[in-house]
Amino acid sequence: MNKDARQFGSLRVRELDAFVFRAPAHPYVQTSFGIMKDRPAVLLRVTDEEGNCGWGEIWCNFPAVGAEHRARLALSCVRPLLCGEDWESPQAAATALHARLAVLMIQTGERGPLHQVLAGLDIALWDLTARRARLPLWRLLSGDFGAEGAAPVRVYASGLNPTQPQKLAEEKLSEGYRAFKLKVGFGSALDDANLRALREVIGAETPLMVDANQAWDLAEAVAAGRRMSHHGLQWMEEPMRADVELQAWIRLSREQPLRLAAGENLSSMSDFEACIREPEGLQVVQPDLGKWGGFTGCMQVGLMAVSRGKMFCPHWLGGGIGLTASFHLKAAVGGAGYVEVDANSNPLRDVLARPPFRLVGGAVQLGEAPGLGVEPDLEAAREFMVQVSDVGL
Repeated sequence: MNKDARQFGSLRVRELDAFVFRAPAHPYVQTSFGIMKDRPAVLLRVTDEEGNCGWGEIWCNFPAVGAEHRARLALSCVRPLLCGEDWESPQAAATALHARLAVLMIQTGERGPLHQVLAGLDIALWDLTARRARLPLWRLLSGDFGAEGAAPVRVYASGLNPTQPQKLAEEKLSEGYRAFKLKVGFGSALDDANLRALREVIGAETPLMVDANQAWDLAEAVAAGRRMSHHGLQWMEEPMRADVELQAWIRLSREQPLRLAAGENLSSMSDFEACIREPEGLQVVQPDLGKWGGFTGCMQVGLMAVSRGKMFCPHWLGGGIGLTASFHLKAAVGGAGYVEVDANSNPLRDVLARPPFRLVGGAVQLGEAPGLGVEPDLEAAREFMVQVSDVGL
């Protein structure tokens, strides 16, 4: 990672704006713990004194009121601390803002939401820095200023719900996807029937993963891993609660044959370090850069994971800015792994990041446009925009 973004000039943010969107979910997003009946997104726009802009996105899928809540936190708690100060770099801003908000996190119990707001802000500050430097963000992050382009970023189609997932997989195969992830945790009979149906559509050699969304305890996860192992799976994701002790992950990895994946619900560098340094347990590391850490935190996680021989697979479920940021994160880190792309229809993925990404042979090729290389089409997204009350701001 290019550790000295100061060479591109300090940042003085004149304004921070938040935009909230909600689009219908067709179909609903089903997980073992709940259902998303619409697609929310919160974008942050930072504008410097010269009028340059950078864009970020905050994770906001749960609870149902999460999007509006995150936007109000950004405007009421973060904007007054951010604007009007000189920041040496995005890293410096991230460190200082976390420190200034630490007591508020304790006082309110809002650690998660405030981490998410700061993560989205970090994305925006890095986008702004790269645009000012006239560099694609993946180059700025990696420090690779040579002539060669980024390596193709492999992706997989996620969000295959338990209701006839083979139909969606067949559609995505025709669009160029070459790896898939099924949601499980809906009973062994349905899970196994869906895996068989998927294999009939995608074939025996196509990479296939499962995501349980923290559905099971240790004993249930052991049984599930043993039961599903004959389907030739790449990994089993979040089979247990993300907050179980590391020893439970180690035991699970020993007592069933599937590779274990997690990380979207870890929220500290110390938690990631403990999981990555342990040779057993977690083998696929999946931070969500709009949920914790932004680029500043997740670059460190990714480089550590790759150095330890683990797969690095950024998690994402949201709009187009966060997805594009995940592509840049993966391109900058390198190593084995994929970026997650929700397979279901989502207009906010398309209108909030233009031009749209192109998929060739199961991978995305990033170009040389400055920053993230995309812009939200706010006019096209106007029908999905939600007004955020300014009461108390």
